[in-house]
Amino acid sequence: MPRAVKKLTTETKEPIKTRIKIPIEFSLQKFFQDSKSYTPILLVLLLVASFLLGALTTKLATSQNSTGNPQTATQPNTPAAAPNVPNQQAPAGKIKPVTDKDHIRGNKNAKVAIVEYSDLECPFCQRFHPTMKEILQTYGDKVNWVYRHFPLSFHANAQKESEATECVAELGGNDAFWNYVDKIFERTTSNGTGFALDKLGPLAAEVGVNQGQFQSCFDSGKYTKLVEEQIADGTQAGVSGTPSTFVNGQIVVGAQSFASFKTIIDQELSK
Repeated sequence: MPRAVKKLTTETKEPIKTRIKIPIEFSLQKFFQDSKSYTPILLVLLLVASFLLGALTTKLATSQNSTGNPQTATQPNTPAAAPNVPNQQAPAGKIKPVTDKDHIRGNKNAKVAIVEYSDLECPFCQRFHPTMKEILQTYGDKVNWVYRHFPLSFHANAQKESEATECVAELGGNDAFWNYVDKIFERTTSNGTGFALDKLGPLAAEVGVNQGQFQSCFDSGKYTKLVEEQIADGTQAGVSGTPSTFVNGQIVVGAQSFASFKTIIDQELSK
C-alpha cells in the first residue's frame, strides 16, 4: 500500500505543473503577438497625453504670471521687457534728501534729480553707467545724477572700493570722485573681485590724488560707516539690489534703457 500511495503522489504533481505552465506560456506568447497590433494606437495615446500635459503646464504658468509678483532681490538688475515702460515700484520709504555732501554730477539745481544706489562690482551697474551719462548729455542742466553706495555683501571688493571713492573725493574733490568711479567701471570685470584692491592706490594717483595720502585714508577705514549708512538708507527706501535709482523720489529698479528713463524724466519735466 505505501508504494501505491507514493506512485499516486508522484503522478499527480507532474501533470499539475504541465497544466499550469502551458496556459502561462500560451498567454504570454499571445500577449506579445497581440501587442504588436496595438502599437500604433499606444503611440497616438502617448502623443495626445503629452499634448494635454503641455497645455496644462502652460496654463498654470500663465496663471502664476498674471498675479503680478514683484521682482525679488535675486532679480534686481533685469531690464523690463517693454523698453519704453520703466520698471517702477512703490518705495518702502523715502531716501534722504540730496545735500551738498552728496556726489552730484550735473546741475545741482536741476528740476529732475536721479539718485542711483550702486555697486562698483555689479555687472548691471557697469552696464547702466553709460546710460546715465547719455541721460546727462541729452537733458543737460535739466537733470542731475547723484551717486550713493550700495555694495552688495556677496561682492567681496565692493565695500572697500566704495570707501576708496570717498577718500578720493576727500583728497581730490567731486570731479576726481566721478573720474575715479568712471575708471573703475571701465576696468573692472565685475562680479565681486573684478578690480583688485591693490590697484586702488595707483588709480587714485592716476586721477590726480596723492597716493600716499590716499593709502593712509583708505587703510584707516574712516568711510566704512558712511557707506554702511547709505546702504541702510537705501534699504529702508526699498532698495534690494543694484542699480536702483530714484527719479525725483520714484524708484526704478534695474539697468533700464535710456528709453525707459526718458518716459519718466519727460513726465517729471512736464509738471
